[in-house]
Amino acid sequence: MNTKLTPGKPALTIAALKQEAKRFLAAFSKEHPELFGITDGKAVGTYVEEKFNVYLRERYEYQSGNAAVGIDFPALEVDVKATSVRQPQSSCPFRSAEQKVYGLGYNLLVFVYEKIDDAPRKTAVLDFKNVVFVRADKTADFQTTKGILGILDREGNAEDIVAFLEEGRAWATSRSQTLYNGGCSMVA
Repeated sequence: MNTKLTPGKPALTIAALKQEAKRFLAAFSKEHPELFGITDGKAVGTYVEEKFNVYLRERYEYQSGNAAVGIDFPALEVDVKATSVRQPQSSCPFRSAEQKVYGLGYNLLVFVYEKIDDAPRKTAVLDFKNVVFVRADKTADFQTTKGILGILDREGNAEDIVAFLEEGRAWATSRSQTLYNGGCSMVA
């Protein structure tokens, strides 16, 4: 974790973060022998996130997040996620009904990649397909918000909304695997 700011480097801003994310894609879409044979998407995502932080530390002054803060760039209110184009998922579960309806409360920078193992050469290639910046006000769960708006359009009341949210929680708790995209809306 980098908690000290380095003098002489420019401060990281959201505009710079977006620009550097695009540059990082071009520089990082290459072979990565250390990822050969790795099928755990979380491990690949963590690898990408760590490499992006190293890339940025060489160029900018900023404070890294930590587990206690819960996001990668707390001063910018941005969390970074990397997900496979083949099996999109995220580790950003909503912690409350409020987050599902109103959003996570922070922005997301999402890297979408395809990992291809080259068995004869014993290496993996990361081919980045996209990077998306999701504003904090767009991180609510689309299906939950759509469901609540439908209830309100049909003149439903608070009890109807509570029942809808409880039904969704019961369904999600009964699932043992990560659901598509962790419920995070991917709207630019």
